[in-house]
Amino acid sequence: MPVGTADRVRAIIAEELALRNLEVPFDVVSNPEFLKEGAAVDDFMRPDRIVIGSDTNYGIEVMQELYAPFNRNHGRMLVMDVRSAEFTKYAANAMLATKISFMNELANIADRVGVDIESVRIGIGSDPRIGYSFIYPGIGYGGSCFPKDVRALERTAATVDYDAPLLRAVETVNNRQKHVLFEKITRRFGTDLSGKTFAVWGLAFKPNTDDMREAPSRALIEALWNAGALVRAHDPEAMKEGCPALSSRSRCRRVFTLR
Repeated sequence: MPVGTADRVRAIIAEELALRNLEVPFDVVSNPEFLKEGAAVDDFMRPDRIVIGSDTNYGIEVMQELYAPFNRNHGRMLVMDVRSAEFTKYAANAMLATKISFMNELANIADRVGVDIESVRIGIGSDPRIGYSFIYPGIGYGGSCFPKDVRALERTAATVDYDAPLLRAVETVNNRQKHVLFEKITRRFGTDLSGKTFAVWGLAFKPNTDDMREAPSRALIEALWNAGALVRAHDPEAMKEGCPALSSRSRCRRVFTLR
């Protein structure tokens, strides 16, 4: 949620209590979640960190008691003010999205200069300051969190008259990356793909989910269709979501075969 949401919620509750001539003690706490799609339950039961944002000791104590069963062996709870907790959620996802876009940018350069990007990935990932997480080159990120939170953080910057070109670049690179695979296809087969059939393995933006929101497969399949190709696709989880997310049902039945 945007920075300042808890303040607005607190003001609304206080205003409503005043209208009713009531004095009821309350607190508003920010507790951002860091749950991965496809592994949400496990992430909740074994969190790597628990972020609590509260401006009162009471709010902190209540949240500590609530999370006590999940925080027994290691001190995973990070306590901070409300606005910082709200900002932490956006910052975490924007950082991961930045790593993805940066690695994809490196991969595109590597293709042009004859470099094995997998060797590069291993080389830079061995640096503990960088690590191996989120440095796999691919066709861009999707889903509900990374795109939304990068844009939200950029809008937050705009509200305080701060230009954030790096955040814009992260999204620009990601949007461009979704078309890289189709560009490679047309370099190999030409721009007219009529009579050709392409298999697409995977539809959702990540494995083990049916989430088609901003999935890179959507850009690829639409481009293949527009070039005249037939697409045969499969995803263990996202088969039912495939057609509705990609195009009209009539067009989907005509040129998109789910296998």
